[in-house]
Order: sequence, then C-alpha cells, then structure tokens
Amino acid sequence: MDGLTAELAEFWQLVVDVWQTSAFGIDIGKLLTAVGILLISWILRGVLVKPLIGILHRWVDQTSNDFDDRVLVALREPLALLPIIVGLFLAMEVLELEGIYLAASTNIVQSLIAFTIFWALYRSVEPVGMALSNFGRAVTRTMLEWLTRALRWLFVFLGVATILELWGIQVGPLLAGLGLFGVAVALGAQDLFRNLIAGLMILIEQRFHVGDWVKIDGVVEGTVERINFRSTTVRRFDKAPVFVPNTEFSDGVVTNFSAMTHRRIYWMIGLEYRTTVDQLRQVRNEIESYILRNDDFAKPPEVSTFVRIDKFNDSSIDIMLYCFTRTTNWGEWLAVKESLAFKIKDIVEEAGTGFAFPSQSLYVESLPGGTPDIFPIPEKAATPTT
Repeated sequence: MDGLTAELAEFWQLVVDVWQTSAFGIDIGKLLTAVGILLISWILRGVLVKPLIGILHRWVDQTSNDFDDRVLVALREPLALLPIIVGLFLAMEVLELEGIYLAASTNIVQSLIAFTIFWALYRSVEPVGMALSNFGRAVTRTMLEWLTRALRWLFVFLGVATILELWGIQVGPLLAGLGLFGVAVALGAQDLFRNLIAGLMILIEQRFHVGDWVKIDGVVEGTVERINFRSTTVRRFDKAPVFVPNTEFSDGVVTNFSAMTHRRIYWMIGLEYRTTVDQLRQVRNEIESYILRNDDFAKPPEVSTFVRIDKFNDSSIDIMLYCFTRTTNWGEWLAVKESLAFKIKDIVEEAGTGFAFPSQSLYVESLPGGTPDIFPIPEKAATPTT
C-alpha cells in the first residue's frame, strides 16, 4: 500500500512538473488561463456588446435627426473590438511577461487601441460628410466626396504613423529619407499635380456639377458622371464613357448646357416670291401672336423675341424667328418645337401662300441669229381610203 501511495505521489509530481513547465518562460497554467480570458472576452463581445448597441439604437431613435443613428452604425464594429482588446490586456497581465515579451505585448495592445481609434474616425467620416451635405450649394456633392476621401486618407496615414511610432519606428526621419525620392516622383508626375490643381479649381469655381450636360470644343460632349482627382468622367450621348484630364476643363472653353435658363429656337422661314405684302404681314403677325400667347415660350423682357421679315434670299423671302422656350429639357423642347412647326405650317397655308424651295428661272429675251427653225410637229395624217 505504501508503494502504491509513493507511486501516485510520484505521478502527481510529474503532473505538477509538466504543469509548471514553461514555454518561452510562461507556465502552462498561466498560458491556459490567458487563453480562457481571451475566450471569455470573445463570448462577452457577443453577449454584452450587441445588446448594448441595441439599447443605444433605441435611445438615438428618439432624437429628431438621423446623424447620431449614422454615427452609431459607423462605430458599431470598432466598439465590438473593445472587449477583445481588454481581454488581451488582462491575458498579458496574467502571463506576467518580462523583457522583450513584455515590450512586444505592450506594443500589441497599444497598437490595437490606436487601430480602433483611427478605425472609428475613418468610419465616422461618412456620416459627418452626409451631415455637411445639408448645407446645400455651399458644399456640393463632388466637394463632399473629395473631402471625404481626403479625410479617410489622412486618418489612414495618421493611424499607420502612430502604430509605427509605438514600435519605435520614427516616421519623421523616414519621410525625410524619402525626400529625394519624392522630388524625383514629383518631377515625373507634373501632369498628375496639374490635373489635381485643375480639379480643385473646378470644385472651387463650380463650373459644372455631376449630372450636368457639358461640351468642350474638339474634346467631348456629354453628361458629367464623376469628378476625380486626376480626370473627369463624361458619358457621351452614345453611352460611351470618356475620361478627360481635368486640365482640359481648366484650360479649355467649357459650355455648360445644364446651366441654361431657357432653350433657343432660331429659324429662317422661306416663303415664295409670289407672296404678297399682306400675306407676309399676316404670316408674321400670326406667328408672333402664337408665341406670345403660348405659355411654353418665355416672353419679353425676360428674353428677346423676334419675328421679322429678314431678307430677300435667292429663292425665298425669309422670315426670321428667334424665341426661347421655358423648358430646358431636351425632350420637352423638341415637343414644343414640333408643335410650333405644325402651327407655322397651318398659318402659311391659311394665308394662301407656300414655302419656297431652291430653284432657278431662265429668261430668254431673243434667240441668236442663224439658229434653225423650230420643227413643227405634224398632225396625224388621215388614213387614205380606197
């Protein structure tokens, strides 16, 4: 019996020795305890954080604005990382690390804290940008996109720089060491910076916005889809995208058709030369009366409106029609113009005249001498009878 007890005691001593055996200077017992803390923190992440966020959601739903709702949605994932960081910190404390392991564990925890902070700032940029969009034309959608992207890149840079500093890597000297390389890159990227500055000028001057119909002579005509740092995407009317460098917009002449207040109709209506003065006057007066009475057209003095006998052309007497529609929509403008064409056709026909077309008349006063006589066509001879 004493021999069995001694053997069991010896076995237990072996278990204790294994339990106290260190891996990298860490007792297995402490290691398992640290792993348990990490598992508990992971469980608490789902048990506590999600209900807490739900409570916060119900609280912010009572406010009159949706800004806090968007901020809470943006911060949900960074907040869910906090229990993991706390668990990792407690696990490191249990392990009682020393020397290089203690420094490394401290840097890991601090890096995770910095990562969570800048991750939260990165995700908060979008709801803040949406709040700024309420300022209307003062902050356009394109300016907001540029500002959002710039802030995100700024937080990424600051976050990376902070983590590098925590690990003992000095960012300042590193950037200074890249100075010569940056100069070389800048010399080779002059067009990039020129386009970037041109894009900033487009946003500041607000020459056009996303969705506007623009035209650059000799380059492109279409609808602006996106204003990027280097180029602007314009979709032509055949639906083909064109990527135009921003310098084309800053250096060239840009026509913004979407900024029109009215759309113009400018016609030359040619009537036949046989048209009398009374008929000309009747046609002109009725066309002018139709335009002035129709609500589809803008009226003087808001715009200039002219219906005048303009000139005697080669084959017609021309009436100039110059007016503006209230709509700037191309489809609606075509419909108004079509109705005007129908009305002018009726007015001209009711006046008893007609539209002229290109023609030439040849007048011969006398035939030159020595020309042969015109051969008369004989009548059909009577059939002889026998």
